[in-house]
Amino acid sequence: MMARVTGILADRAIAALFESGRLISERELDQDQIQPASLDLRLGSKAFRVRASFMPGPVNLVSDKLDRLKLHVIDLSEGAVLETGCVYIVPLMERLDLPADMSASANPKSSTGRLDIFTRVITDYAQEFDKIPAGYSGPLYLEISPRTFPIVVRRGSRLSQIRFRVGNALLGEPELLELHREEILVAASRPNVSGGGIALSIDLSGDKQGLIGYRGKHHTAVVDVDKKGEHDIFDFWEPLYSRGRNELILDPDEFYILVSREAVHVPPLYAAEMTPFDPLVGEFRVHYAGFFDPGFGHEAAGGRGSRAVLEVRSHEVPFILEDGQIVGRLVYEHMMERPEGLYGTGLGSNYQAQGLKLSKHFRV
Repeated sequence: MMARVTGILADRAIAALFESGRLISERELDQDQIQPASLDLRLGSKAFRVRASFMPGPVNLVSDKLDRLKLHVIDLSEGAVLETGCVYIVPLMERLDLPADMSASANPKSSTGRLDIFTRVITDYAQEFDKIPAGYSGPLYLEISPRTFPIVVRRGSRLSQIRFRVGNALLGEPELLELHREEILVAASRPNVSGGGIALSIDLSGDKQGLIGYRGKHHTAVVDVDKKGEHDIFDFWEPLYSRGRNELILDPDEFYILVSREAVHVPPLYAAEMTPFDPLVGEFRVHYAGFFDPGFGHEAAGGRGSRAVLEVRSHEVPFILEDGQIVGRLVYEHMMERPEGLYGTGLGSNYQAQGLKLSKHFRV
């Protein structure tokens, strides 16, 4: 099968960017840094605490803004604590020299979102966060703001990921419905497809024990973002149980981990991304839109449909979330070619075949 001329770059093509000098890094890429349809980005050796988040704008370098806005510089070489409620800018190890027809977009990694760490990639001359225009040549920076837990990070920590694309390869609604008929993208009897995406709804019915989710605790110890299974769940999270009404009142500015009703499937020749649902439907949002790699929930990759874990916040007012309420949409894009590795197949993927699941940092 011939490779497409538009679409998301697969792992082999990402490695080729590094070999051709289109992707430059301070040191060799980590062995597992290239994912099926994305590249993990690594923190450099310094973090700049800044007064506030900022956008460089069309005529400014990020470094010039940092000179004006930085409060102090933190050395990350041995690890350092980033506090909640503060904003940090970290130059990344990777920089880009993209071809004229190639753009990129960034997103927090799944584990980053599940820790309520707000991250956005910034480029020189940027007018949008997490969007890297076609032909961009220059450094990458990560804005980091821990919201619920203070965190320990160090040089080489990976909080964000980047996808590379040529042209526009989004599936329109007819194409999406046809693919759903062939492959079952979400396990729903009547899929809700509109706005270019397929709807995901919330599951508040609970598991066998009635567990419906978790709410983040305040005033906790720090979470080390590089250590798996290191932390006790109950030191950081309050479990939430169904009380028979299949609803949950979201308190303003609390952070919740919930799960979708539908199992999600991303076939090998496609990549997906979750986009927040229209804010006009309620005063809440699924806080972190996320990348879903080819093979997520794919039976041949050990998934058999994996449910989407949702990071949810209410804003301004308390809001009653009801079982089955739509909370986000999955948009699908074509891959340029099938990845060599699929999500979950020997890649150490943490969330294949998942239900309601906290990030990998907590002991089960």
